[in-house]
This record gives sequence, structure tokens and C-alpha cells, in this order.
Amino acid sequence: MRIAFKKKYVVPAVAAGLFYVGASFKDDFFEIAKQIEIFTDVYKTVNMNYVDETNPGEMMDKAIKTMLADLDPYTNYFNEQDVLKYKINNTGEYTGIGAIITRKNGHVIVKEPYKGYPADKAGLKAGDEIIQIGDVNLADYKDDASQLLKGGKNAKFDIKYKRQGKISSTQLVLDEVDIKAVPYYGKIDDKTGYIVLSQFNRKASSETKEALEQLKRDGAQRIVLDLRGNPGGLLGEAVNICNLFVPKGEVIVTTKSKVEKHNNTYKTNNEPIDLEIPLVVIVDGKSASASEIVSGALQDLDRAVIIGSRSFGKGLVQRPIDLTYGTQVKVTISRYYTPSGRCIQALDYAHKDADGKAIRTDASKYNAFKTRKGRTVYDGGGIQPDIELEETKLSAITQALQKNDAIFDYVTSYYYKNPNLGDKIPTVTDADYSEFKQFLKAQKITYETETEVALKKTLEAAKKEKLDESITAEYQQLLTSLQKSEDAQLTLYQKEIRKLILDEIIQRYQYKEGLYQYYTKNNSEIKKATALLDNTSEYNKILKK
Repeated sequence: MRIAFKKKYVVPAVAAGLFYVGASFKDDFFEIAKQIEIFTDVYKTVNMNYVDETNPGEMMDKAIKTMLADLDPYTNYFNEQDVLKYKINNTGEYTGIGAIITRKNGHVIVKEPYKGYPADKAGLKAGDEIIQIGDVNLADYKDDASQLLKGGKNAKFDIKYKRQGKISSTQLVLDEVDIKAVPYYGKIDDKTGYIVLSQFNRKASSETKEALEQLKRDGAQRIVLDLRGNPGGLLGEAVNICNLFVPKGEVIVTTKSKVEKHNNTYKTNNEPIDLEIPLVVIVDGKSASASEIVSGALQDLDRAVIIGSRSFGKGLVQRPIDLTYGTQVKVTISRYYTPSGRCIQALDYAHKDADGKAIRTDASKYNAFKTRKGRTVYDGGGIQPDIELEETKLSAITQALQKNDAIFDYVTSYYYKNPNLGDKIPTVTDADYSEFKQFLKAQKITYETETEVALKKTLEAAKKEKLDESITAEYQQLLTSLQKSEDAQLTLYQKEIRKLILDEIIQRYQYKEGLYQYYTKNNSEIKKATALLDNTSEYNKILKK
């Protein structure tokens, strides 16, 4: 039964119910009940007496989300609109436009149209700014613009967009969009298969199995599994993917929690596809969660050689729990441990520094564990590869360029200056790189490192305390020196920056599929993986075979 209140008298019944359920797991029931009563009283009193009209839904949404944010970044509340997005990420299926869209500085930008899907068919390109959907001018629309593009299959939307300063119109026709967990697989050479696993949705293990079986039919005798940039997903899918390469009944991951029912051991349940095929797994600093379960388990079981750079370090497990009115909360319920007993969580959210940031695991205090054949591995701070590759690590200046879309924006300009490149693989020349640096200056694109951000915050604090006049000259001198250093870093790290520019250029003309095809022949990490597989004695030596 739903209880109706006048706007000024709304009581957070849903929130109270949510907290009450949580109280059943606590010993200090009275204290929790007391705090719920205080919260409800404050909410009702403010709602009845505040000078302006309030929005109860928005207030409660923000209150819950702010409360949970103090725990860890992964414990989240989802309102009705959020739940739909979350289900899309888990299933890989939805009706939509088939594109990644982001909001930046108030502008709605197409980041990546998927080949053959509605946005692509409508002619939208990466870098286009959507300025109007139907009759809604997005300059005046502050909510999530994607909500304006919801509808059933074949629903039509008139769109206005800006491209290189010119405004054009098109029509989007919604269709079913199938987000691939395995966006690409193919042959690196006659003997080596290559599988890209980009996420762990409900199709991850079935698509990986299909790719593995097809590659074996095509003659692949060894496999490179690419988990770079994979943020994770469903734990069960990680177990099933390991099961493709390890026997039935093998422990892949255990979870431990203060709540007994969340203490579980996850074993493989199926017969494997291939127990012997040589396997190399590539990871980087953006490989997280389920990616770390797969790479950590295969490392602990001495089933694969892990190469790349240390993974992200997310050793926490979440579970979505349905609430009333179509809402949901995703709660961190446990930590996970690899077969050797490692927990690779990098940040301790229970202990925070003076700035309120979680404390990172001290590298000097990592605990040593043993793989099945006696190799030494360590917990904390992610999965450390068996072979570390410097090229999978990015400098601070490169990360800053990625964060503020400097490379993305430059390639948008490049794309329209070179419209006929097609399927040709370009070369980022010295002249192109000089043009890139000029582009940064002309567009006044800032690529602030954390050091520069911290320095500017210091000046802001000085202004509040009226100390800025006495340090202005020194501040400006230090800022100028820092910016000169950043300019020098554009030259120092140009190899990795040029690589990312080239990747983005290829993707613009040939989509992600073309980029992965390029990788199979030109990517240095894949070349090193293949070279290791060619060197059987070295591969066996690492795994102590």
C-alpha cells in the first residue's frame, strides 16, 4: 500500500525501511533506531518550514547517496532511473542509440558511436555535440540527457547537433543494442589466438568460450587474453572464464565478510575447454575487480603468465539488493581472496587521511603468498604481473591529457582535416605532434597534473586567509616553472602520447574493430606476449613447468 502525503509533509518512509532492515544485523539497535528517528524528524521539520518549496525526492536521493559515499565508492543507491542503467551494464542488452555519450562543461558530446547501431546509422560521429533532442534545448536541460532518448524499439527522435561549428539535423531510430563483452577476437599469427575481454557482463564467459573454440578450430595453439582497461563486473562470470582453462572443482575465489551468509567459496563447475593451451594474460592499471580475479587465479594456479603493469587493486565484492518503488542499493558485502589467499584491495576505506581520502596499502607491508608450484606472489595494491612492461604505465602528463579529453579533441580536429584516410593506417609524424602541441595552446586546453591542481588550491586557500598578496610573485614563479616542466614532459613522453593519438585516429576511421586488428600486428604489449609464447623454455620456466 502506498501512502500519499502533501508535498510539505513527506516523510522518508522508504529510507526508514532501508535503515531498519540494516538494523537487524546490528547489536546497537537502540542507537540506530534513535538516529533514524532524528533523521526523520529533521527531514519533516525542514520540509514543513523551509522558506522555499523543496523537492522531497531530490533531497532524499542526495541524502542517501551522500551517506553511502562516506563508506566506499562502490556502495551506491540507485533511484528508478539509475536502476535501468545498472541493468544495462549487467546484461549487455538494451534498446538505445548505441553510443557512448558524456556531458562535459555543460555540453553533451558523442564519445564513441558503435558501428552499425542507431547513432552510427544516423551519421553521428565522435566529437559531435548534441544540442537539441526533440523540442528540448540541451543548453537549458541540466538532467541526464540520455533520459530524453529512452523508448521502445523503432522509437524516433529528431536531433540537432553541432560539428566543427556547423549545426545539422538527423533522426535517431532506437534499436536493440547488444554490448559485446568480447568486442574482438582473431589470429595474431598462424599459431596465436587473441581475445579482447572488455567487461564481465552476463555474456562474458559464453562469448569468451565461443571465441576460444573458434580460434582453436582456426588452428590457434596458444592464446593471448587481453584484459587491459577492463573494469570488471560479475564475479560468477570471472569464475566461468577461469573454468575454460582449469579443471572442474578448482577453487577460484573465496569471499569473506562479517555476515556469515556472504562467506563463500567459488569453484569451477564445468569441464574445461583446454587445460594445456599456453596462455598469456595482459593487464594494466585499469584492469579491476573481476579482471583481477581472473588474472590472480590463473597466476596462483600457475595456469597463465601475467604481463603488463600492476592492476587497479579492487578486492571488494558488491551485491545489488532490490528495494521498494523500483529502487536498489548496491552494497559492498565482502572482500575476495585469490586461491593462494591474497586480497588485492589497494585502498583502505575504513581509514582515511586528513583530506578524507582512503589510505593506500603500504607497499613495504605486502604479504607474501605461494602459488600452487611455489612461486612467490604478493597481496595488496592489485595483481603484480610476472613480467612488468613499462609501456602499459602512463606518465602523469599523459593521464592528465586523457582526463581532460585533449587527445580526443585534437583527433576530432584531425579527422575533419583528413577526411579521406579511410582504412589506411596513418603515422603520427613529428609535424603532427607539433600540430598537437600547438592545438593545446590555441584551444587553451589545460592539462593540469595533480601537482598543479594542488598548487592552485593553495592559492585559493591563501586568498581566503588574505595571504595571497604576499605570495603572489612566488606563486606565479612556481606556477610558470611547473608549466614549463609540463611542456617539457610533452616532449619527454611524446612516444606514449603519440601512441594514444594514433589509437584514437584509427578508432575514428575504423571503429574499435579496426583498432584491435591494428593491435594484433603492431601493439608492443601483444608483440611481447607473442614473443614469450614463442619462447617455450622461458614460458615454462616462469610457470615452473
